[in-house]
Amino acid sequence: MKAEGWIFGVLALFFVIVTPLYWVITHETIGLVVLLLTAALTIMITAYLFITARNMDPRPEDRTDGEIVEGAGELGFFPPSSIWPFWSALTVSIAALGPVFGWWLTLLGFGLGIWALCGWVYQFYVGEYSH
Repeated sequence: MKAEGWIFGVLALFFVIVTPLYWVITHETIGLVVLLLTAALTIMITAYLFITARNMDPRPEDRTDGEIVEGAGELGFFPPSSIWPFWSALTVSIAALGPVFGWWLTLLGFGLGIWALCGWVYQFYVGEYSH
């Protein structure tokens, strides 16, 4: 987690430096607010990563004496294949076309989106991959 913490730390430092420079150069309020919020977000993520890294055992990539073979093994569970991301994307597209062709289409998209999201969440409780 330390490597990720350092990456976000550099980003936080960048935004902390750039924000006042942006204000001095442009005097634009909205851009200043966006940069302040971005700096705050990267500082929060940096703090979280460093606190988490301090409270857990170091991973092989966090140690200087770590070997590549120590990172071998199962990385996690990944679904074999699923049609639900397609249906979810289709319903988002239908909902996004609502303001163009009529708000009823947005409501239809949200209704189908609830169905697609439930199917995606519960895909491993029915059918071939049920637990």
